[in-house]
Amino acid sequence: MARKSLQEMSGIANTIARSSPKTIDKAPKPNAPALGALQGSLAAIREIDPALIDDWGPADRLGEFTAVNTDEEDDSFESLMSSIQDGGQQVPILVRKSKSDGRYEAIYGRRRLKACRELGIRVRANVQDIDDASALLAKGLENAARRNLSFYEKARFAEAILTSGHDSATVRQVLNLSKSGLSHLTKVTQHVPAKIGDMIGAAPKSGRPKWTMLAEHFVAGKLAGDEAANLLATIEPSMSSDDRLEMLLKAAAKRGARQREGAAEVSPIEGVTIRSTNGSLTVSVKRTGANADFASWLDKNMAEIIKRSHAEFTAVNAEKKN
Repeated sequence: MARKSLQEMSGIANTIARSSPKTIDKAPKPNAPALGALQGSLAAIREIDPALIDDWGPADRLGEFTAVNTDEEDDSFESLMSSIQDGGQQVPILVRKSKSDGRYEAIYGRRRLKACRELGIRVRANVQDIDDASALLAKGLENAARRNLSFYEKARFAEAILTSGHDSATVRQVLNLSKSGLSHLTKVTQHVPAKIGDMIGAAPKSGRPKWTMLAEHFVAGKLAGDEAANLLATIEPSMSSDDRLEMLLKAAAKRGARQREGAAEVSPIEGVTIRSTNGSLTVSVKRTGANADFASWLDKNMAEIIKRSHAEFTAVNAEKKN
C-alpha cells in the first residue's frame, strides 16, 4: 500500500507540474514535483484552528527533540512570527485528517503551526489523505527543498524515523541518502550522546567532518558524556551552536594530548573526576548541584576511606607474597 501511495503521489505531481507555469530562472530540484503537488493543491488548502492540529511522526528539527533552544533558533522563530504577523502565512503547512473526529495531524510545518498558535490566528493548511510512508516522504522533500536542516538535525531525524519502526530504505528515500550517507549519520547518533547534541544545538555551519570527529573522540575515550556536559554547562548562553561544537572538539584534542603524555582522566559519576598522571592520582568532587551532599560526606570520611582501602591493599598483597 505504501508503494502504491508513493506512485500515486508522483503521478499527481507530474500532472500538476505539466499544468503549472514554468520558471526559467531556476533548474528543477530532484523530487521537487512531488513536493509541488502537495503544496500546489489549492482546493485542499483550508484555514484551520491550530488547537485542532496535533503533531505527527518523528521530529526533524533539533528544537523539537528537546526543550533546549539556542539563541539562533530562538531568533529564527521570532523572525518567522514577525513575518507571518506582517505579511501573513505565505506557505501552507501539510496536514491529514486524524482518526479522532474533527482533528488533524501535522506532517510538516510545525514551526509555522507554532507561530500561528502564539499569534492567535488560524493556520493555512493543505489537507491531504496520505499514508505514513507518503507523509514521511513529503516531510523529507519539504526539508530538502527548503535546505534548512543541519547535518546533525538530519542525523537525529534519521534516528527518529528508525526508532518509529521504519527501515533504513525508508530513511534513505526520505532524506535522499546513499547507504554510506546514512552510515555517516548513524555513526554520529550512535556515539554522541543525545544530551550532548541537545546542549550543542543544530550547528548549521558544521557538517559531517566535525560531527564525525566528535563521535570519534567519544569512541576513543577522549571525551565522556558527563565531562562534555560539564564543559558545555560553563559556556555563555550567547555562544553559537557552531562555536559550542568547536570548543568541545578543542577540549577533546587537548585531553587526547594529555593522555599521550601519560595523563588520564575519567568521570565515574557526574561531578566526580579522577585524574591520573605519572606523578600523582587526584580525585575532585564538585560541591555544587546534586553532588553537594556527597562532597560534604566525602570530605568528612575521606581519611577513613583511604586508611581502610590501604589496609585492604596491604593485606591482599601480603597474602600474594606468602
